[in-house]
Amino acid sequence: MIGTSAHPQSTLVDRVLQSLRTGPASATLLCHGVVGLPGASAAICERVAIALLGADPRVRRLGDGRWGLVPEVQGSPLLDDCAFAVVDVETTGMRAAGSDRITEIAVVVVQGGRREVMFESLVNPGRPIPPMVCGITGITDDMVREAPTFFAVADQVLSALAGRVFVAHNARFDWGFVSAELRRARDLALDGPRLCTVRLARRLVRGVRSCGLDSLTHFFGLENGARHRAAGDALVTAELLARLLRLAREEGARTLQDITAIESRRKAAGRRARRAFPTEPRADSSPETRL
Repeated sequence: MIGTSAHPQSTLVDRVLQSLRTGPASATLLCHGVVGLPGASAAICERVAIALLGADPRVRRLGDGRWGLVPEVQGSPLLDDCAFAVVDVETTGMRAAGSDRITEIAVVVVQGGRREVMFESLVNPGRPIPPMVCGITGITDDMVREAPTFFAVADQVLSALAGRVFVAHNARFDWGFVSAELRRARDLALDGPRLCTVRLARRLVRGVRSCGLDSLTHFFGLENGARHRAAGDALVTAELLARLLRLAREEGARTLQDITAIESRRKAAGRRARRAFPTEPRADSSPETRL
């Protein structure tokens, strides 16, 4: 079964392949976000993509122009065979690759009817927590002073994620912070499939004004007794994931690849793209802003 893993830092082609494991991507997206050429024109991006991937048997050019892994490489397990690791992190801010750090992390496993907190811990970030963030999360410097560093809990985090599909509400945020912390702590790169419940909800849920966590929690009648705390938000996101998987199955989804395709598909024309922001400010409980 495919799932999250970590490995030593890799070559440029390997990084592109890792990115494609989350779903097909355009040459421009790969060139700007993975290759490290943010200012390259579309024409240059196409040439770079062809040079890197054109002869690689693990990759194919899709009909819409995007690049994707061939099914034999990507794999497509049945949803019933997948275990999901639902992750939530609280942080000192928004800059995963900068000076901000994780202050709390929780991993909840979802598999069939199972919902289990596999790992939960406060984390000493090694820097002060801004007052505004303290006000949102309730996590203070005093609370994390005696907490373990991420270095101390990295192996437990890896164990909770291993072999499972990484899921989070705004997965790019949580994945970014966990990846950055693992890179600093173990010099490992996080790899594997990931799902974003914000993106899935936008494509599966009808009649909801916002796909922020508070809005969806209310829409589905879920309860969260510990909002803006890692375990509370991870547990309610796990319940949300179960609802979204049920909706996806009603649309015919049977495999992980089917879910990835739903997450990646374009929204109806005329709808404005939105996103939810986690901590500082954790605006997935506020009106979402445009990308």
